[in-house]
Amino acid sequence: MQTICSNNSQSDDVYTKSIFIFYAPHPLMLNRIVEKISGNYNEKKIKSLAPTIEAINQTYESYHALTDEQIKAKTEEFKQRLHKGETLDDLLIEAYAVVKQACKRMIGQSYEVKGQQVTWQMIPYDVQLVGAIVLHQSTIAEMKTGEGKTLVAALPIYLNALEGKGAHVVTVNDYLASRDAQWM
Repeated sequence: MQTICSNNSQSDDVYTKSIFIFYAPHPLMLNRIVEKISGNYNEKKIKSLAPTIEAINQTYESYHALTDEQIKAKTEEFKQRLHKGETLDDLLIEAYAVVKQACKRMIGQSYEVKGQQVTWQMIPYDVQLVGAIVLHQSTIAEMKTGEGKTLVAALPIYLNALEGKGAHVVTVNDYLASRDAQWM
């Protein structure tokens, strides 16, 4: 894009004309330049979450030794810890590990969802854990069709429901809302 600015002035009977030409880079080019200097925001954000993802996965692995009853008892433990002053952020790693462990234990089980038999086959991947963390942080997580938005949403819903205040999920898709209410 080119911007031309002219300035006509007359001084001491001498006519001068100044022309200033500014070349503004294309907005996408400017974004690329800024990214080269400061880095990509999304990549930085994901990289900053890597230690949390690693901690969730390590905790998840340690929960393999727990019985189903002990996994279920974690919910009450988390509620008591919140009552004693811990925060949801303090519990995030353990709570997400519990949900991931519950998902693993459900593998192969069949459920009736909207009149159809469906077999559970989902355990959150690391990228889904990233989505769940940013949702808990009240940040937007953009995901495409089939990337597991429902599974991602289950993690912060569980975490935030521990306070006993309820957790609301908003969607524009009535079918998915009714399906996922039964499914999850």
